[in-house]
Amino acid sequence: MSIRAILDTMTNLTVIFSGIVLATFCVAQSPSPHAQRLADSATVLDEIMGMKDKSIPQELLDKAHCALVVPGLKTGAFIVGGRFGRGFLSCRQADGTGWTAPGPVRVEGGSIGFQIGGSETDFVMLIMNAKGAERLVKSSKFSMGGEASVAAGPVGRMSSAETDATMRAEMLTYSRSRGVFAGVALKGGTIRGDDEAIGDLYGNKKIKNEQIIYGKTAAPAAAEKFLAALNKYSSRQSK
Repeated sequence: MSIRAILDTMTNLTVIFSGIVLATFCVAQSPSPHAQRLADSATVLDEIMGMKDKSIPQELLDKAHCALVVPGLKTGAFIVGGRFGRGFLSCRQADGTGWTAPGPVRVEGGSIGFQIGGSETDFVMLIMNAKGAERLVKSSKFSMGGEASVAAGPVGRMSSAETDATMRAEMLTYSRSRGVFAGVALKGGTIRGDDEAIGDLYGNKKIKNEQIIYGKTAAPAAAEKFLAALNKYSSRQSK
């Protein structure tokens, strides 16, 4: 083989090796889908709370014990037996200031009325009291509407009638589809821990959301933006 041919071969090998290294680096630097979903959850909160008079009422968010956000759901799945999607649950710290590390969850089954047939839907739930929060966090499979009273959450300023209704509900549910944000009555469905996401974000598939929420588990770096959004809009629980 001539020197020229050898040099050409070495050049080609260098290019191939560089491409492999670059591809490996890019894969290593790309966030996991679960980390990206956490960032998307923060964006959902920012956009919803930035809607001024059409957002979640501040007094309700301040009274909530926990918040659940499921971003970018494919609304074609909003049929009986269909899977809603995956999101994150965070609750107030024991002293009412700040939020716990987020517990990954799957929301499955049920339907959300008029949302069927849309493009993508963001789903938000507020858990309004400690009893509802404890049942949701500690249950291996929580049934919405079966184990707790669930109501469509009011948007913007509340009337006295809406206030009375929401004070009786343990959980308030909202959705945003095609730019429209509204309270929706969730029909059926279950919430359970997302073991795959737990393993990816916390490095241990065997831990459960109860340990994450109540065990003072350190939040992963990927949760920084999500927790910052929760603290931005309601850093301390009101009584």
